Amino acid sequence: MCRLFGFRSKIPSQVHSSLMAAENAMSVQAQKHPDGWGVAYYVAGAPHLIKSAEAAYADHLFARVSGIVSSETVVAHIRRATVGETSVVNSHPFQFGRWVFAHNGEVENFDVIRQNLVALVAPKLKGFILGDTDSEAIFYLFLTYLSREEELHRVGVDIDLVARALGDTVQTVTKLAEGAGLPTPLLTIMVTDGNLLVSTRFGRELFRSTHKNRCPERDTCPSLAPECEGPTESGYVTHFILSSEPLQGHNVWEELNDGSIVGCDWRMQTYQWAL
Repeated sequence: MCRLFGFRSKIPSQVHSSLMAAENAMSVQAQKHPDGWGVAYYVAGAPHLIKSAEAAYADHLFARVSGIVSSETVVAHIRRATVGETSVVNSHPFQFGRWVFAHNGEVENFDVIRQNLVALVAPKLKGFILGDTDSEAIFYLFLTYLSREEELHRVGVDIDLVARALGDTVQTVTKLAEGAGLPTPLLTIMVTDGNLLVSTRFGRELFRSTHKNRCPERDTCPSLAPECEGPTESGYVTHFILSSEPLQGHNVWEELNDGSIVGCDWRMQTYQWAL
């Protein structure tokens, strides 16, 4: 079981509180998830990825990265290893071009279906699988499905295509596992290209926040809007946060239903689909 954090904001924002300062920040959660960490963030549309095999709570680099990151899009992960050794190459998030992917869950006895799953990955993508986790193979299966609909390196991919590719990925992995007599996989997944953020909740808990009770920067923030401090009927938000656990602070959290897909696009419009 790992921990995920995903963030989309109308303006570049710091995530130090969520990663380090909150009462149950990811650095605190890492005490039970000590097998590596990674933070991906975007600068001028380009992904920057920093990973380590060390425990986040004891790694000064995690604290340093958390303090400097300011971005419109961030994905962070702390790992509790289930499939694959503890190493940098097996730490999440994983990256291909603009795309960043992180996974909380497990395909139990993954080696039973590994060969069949990898066989479904597009030949041009297979060579990029460097580690031995189930998560990385699932990432490239997702990219395979998406590449059938869209050029992977194009800016402005439609969020519905991403959600459909992610849903197809979950369904395929589930069918492979069930066909081999394995337990239903746990596939809570987060994926972004910097312009959009899409996530499944499938077997592992996931919470969403789109507003605060009261913004502590309401008197100074130039982007303050009614949707900052209350639910929106339009679907447009100023921030969109996903987390494996509600983080202490001003954000209002709701638990997502199992079997759902949620997303936020480049316009900060939110969406929800069913698997």
